Amino acid sequence: MIEMTPVAAEKLRELRGTDPSRAFLRMYVAGKSCCSYQYGLAFDATPDEKDTVSDVAGIPLAVDPVSQPYADGAIIDFVEGPEGTGFLVKNPTLGGGCACGGGG
Repeated sequence: MIEMTPVAAEKLRELRGTDPSRAFLRMYVAGKSCCSYQYGLAFDATPDEKDTVSDVAGIPLAVDPVSQPYADGAIIDFVEGPEGTGFLVKNPTLGGGCACGGGG
């Protein structure tokens, strides 16, 4: 199950608007750093037939089969701060911890 904070849901509704090319939000694994998986978010007009599609906080969300095992348990948030503004995806269920000596 994927969760979304109310702040992220509101921002996504604002960005999505009524544009049919932004009908779905796509979440995917974009890579792995030494500390965690890196996720990507993009709008899409239609999901692929192999995607898992769910409603998350009123936002239709599509996840491809390769990314799905790494997406379960993820939390999508929107943050604003001195380090930048944007969407942040964390997945506390994947455990991990840094192997690069960077803490974490």
